[in-house]
Amino acid sequence: QVQLVESGGGLVQAGGSLRLSCAASGFAFSRYAMGWFRQTPRQEREFVAAIRWSGTSPLYVDSVKGRFTISRDNAKNTVYQQMTNLKPEDTAVYYCAADLTSSYSGTIYDSPSKYDSWGQGTKVTVSS
Repeated sequence: QVQLVESGGGLVQAGGSLRLSCAASGFAFSRYAMGWFRQTPRQEREFVAAIRWSGTSPLYVDSVKGRFTISRDNAKNTVYQQMTNLKPEDTAVYYCAADLTSSYSGTIYDSPSKYDSWGQGTKVTVSS
């Protein structure tokens, strides 16, 4: 079965960095778009970044552009999110997700409804 397992979250001071990883199994990872989302108790799940199967031209929410970088290693079935210059407002549970309808598609989405499978989340806390 499809499984996504996030790791790399933690507590960091403002201005610091973290690298999230999402290990995928149970499907042909290299064929599908992947996304990162985040959620706080007060907000709905928010799009952060997405990447095509090919790794080209990723998509970011404006608030993280220039600070976060999404990447993937198809040989390791893993998607990453490098987060730099973290801010307290980045505090959230971060989820990775797979768009299992996107086989070799050039289209990536920022809507959670377009993603079929989700990990359990990893918590990121940024202190001021």
